[in-house]
Amino acid sequence: MNPAVEPSPSGDPNPGPHPCEAPAAAPVPGAVHWHGFLQAFQSLINIIVIALFIITFTVQPFRIPSASMEPTLLVGDFLLVNKEVSSDHGIDPLAPTNRIHRGDLIVFHYPVDPSLDLVKRVVGLPGDRIRLRAGRVFLDGSALWEPYAIYRPSLPDNYRDDFPRRDSADPGVNPRWWIQMRSLISDGELTVPADSYFVLGDNRNDSEDSRYWGFVPRDAIVGKPFLIYFSLRNTDNTPGQAVAAGGAAVGGTAAGSHSWRLGSLADFARWDRALRVIH
Repeated sequence: MNPAVEPSPSGDPNPGPHPCEAPAAAPVPGAVHWHGFLQAFQSLINIIVIALFIITFTVQPFRIPSASMEPTLLVGDFLLVNKEVSSDHGIDPLAPTNRIHRGDLIVFHYPVDPSLDLVKRVVGLPGDRIRLRAGRVFLDGSALWEPYAIYRPSLPDNYRDDFPRRDSADPGVNPRWWIQMRSLISDGELTVPADSYFVLGDNRNDSEDSRYWGFVPRDAIVGKPFLIYFSLRNTDNTPGQAVAAGGAAVGGTAAGSHSWRLGSLADFARWDRALRVIH
């Protein structure tokens, strides 16, 4: 006899429920579905709260509207920006480091109009002595190696290319900066003050930067872009607008409209730039 199973008085080793015991209640299908919906809704709320926290305190999306940072950043690029740059120590989980180094890209509040945000590259750190000759940057008397900078053909500009200058100013120079700059020039070099940064666009001949409006204060820095998460090829036309234009161009035939829709979906974005890490 199996010691783990005791036969019932009738000899059945698997007796049914005792007459005095109530059978277990079967689950109600509607209740199960409602419980699953509540769990899914709670998970969605948690995800939204985490996303809002990350966007508010850690990262923030930005879009590039001008060509001043080409070829590093193109018009229509959408960036994620690491906002954890206020401390000089520590590692952020979403970006390599929160310290600001020479050569870093930064997003900052435009000193002339803080309601606008700009993105440029840090060239001069506090205490650096800066000058440009024939468009090339010299730092503390030595030429700075800048593989990211480009110099597209343009008309000569002494102020832009031989900076700083006391004898002449470009019409686009901010007047306050012109006065401040002249007081910081010594032996043809501009000294970067404490808690300030000298920034330039990578597209050197087509960028309004520290040469024209001055330094970026430390407390004006929003963060460091670290990822291009999407890039629109043509920011003037949405895919829907392109479809409408294409339909008219081919006479409105169903086949032509369908072909244009397929082409517009493939061409309206730079898919090769999506999820590209920024250097």
